[in-house]
Amino acid sequence: MIAVTGAAGFIGSNLAHRLAAEGHSLLLVDHELTAAKAENFVGLPRFAFSRHDHFLDDLTAGRIEPDAIFHLGACSSTTETSWDYLLRNNVEYTRHLWEWCAQKRKPLFYASSAATYGDGSLGFDDHTSPGELRPLNLYGKSKNDFDIWALAEVAADRPAPPKWAGLKFFNVYGPRESHKGRMASVVYQTHKQIKATGEMKLFRSTDPQFSDGGQRRDFVFVGDCVNHLLWLWRNEAPNGVYNSGSGEARTFYDLARGVFTALGLQPRISFIDMPRDLAGKYQNFTRAEMQKLRGAGCDVPATALEEGVRETVQWLEHGATPGLRAA
Repeated sequence: MIAVTGAAGFIGSNLAHRLAAEGHSLLLVDHELTAAKAENFVGLPRFAFSRHDHFLDDLTAGRIEPDAIFHLGACSSTTETSWDYLLRNNVEYTRHLWEWCAQKRKPLFYASSAATYGDGSLGFDDHTSPGELRPLNLYGKSKNDFDIWALAEVAADRPAPPKWAGLKFFNVYGPRESHKGRMASVVYQTHKQIKATGEMKLFRSTDPQFSDGGQRRDFVFVGDCVNHLLWLWRNEAPNGVYNSGSGEARTFYDLARGVFTALGLQPRISFIDMPRDLAGKYQNFTRAEMQKLRGAGCDVPATALEEGVRETVQWLEHGATPGLRAA
């Protein structure tokens, strides 16, 4: 049995569908389901479900013993202002899973984030010590704090899972993210706005180095992130923290234009001011350095932006599941 936390969420649900297609027995863990999140389970042939707090209780009591844990559950809001909430959900919960996996000698793979890199002044290299990074928001800090803690545990030769990895997911897009609302990718937001108004409004740049719509991010298709997780599980690679991105930086204009193209429409793109709660905490540029994962032997090819956007739009229009096959 494989446990997936955050299983009703974006990356977690896509991982669950891939594992189910391969015939694995699944324990899916999340908060109590909303109608929007429950839709992400549609099509799964069979699984057990556990609420996130019950899952910890059952692990501790020995009532369950999964063969591996993919921990993708977290508060993923980059605008969350309660540090106590983030500490409890993103740091302490992950510590509990780490300690259980260390004791039971089970693999653990968890979600870190590209938000740990802050303004990018130190680059986006996963060889950089997390202790040197300065995230721009509390969400990024929570992810970075756990990376720091995990690496310190290993350095001090304290108990650790026999096989583990934290993945710094960059700007992920793809099927099954409609529940995320404001935090959903710009692919999803563009499709939604086009359907409602026929056009897309992007944020104006707050940095003179970037034109409006010219802010550049590493947009990575969710199927690629699933491939990275599964490759690390199935192959002998050094334990540690890895980037999960495409290795390319593309503009928001490129991405929005790709949605129009996938819909067979001419682009209609305008610009609006960035919300105050994002200004000053916004990454205008990200690009994952992928040499560490490649050097470990992972040769999974990245999905080109135009192809990933096309497959995502096909999902949004028709509900198919293209692009989530194994690499």
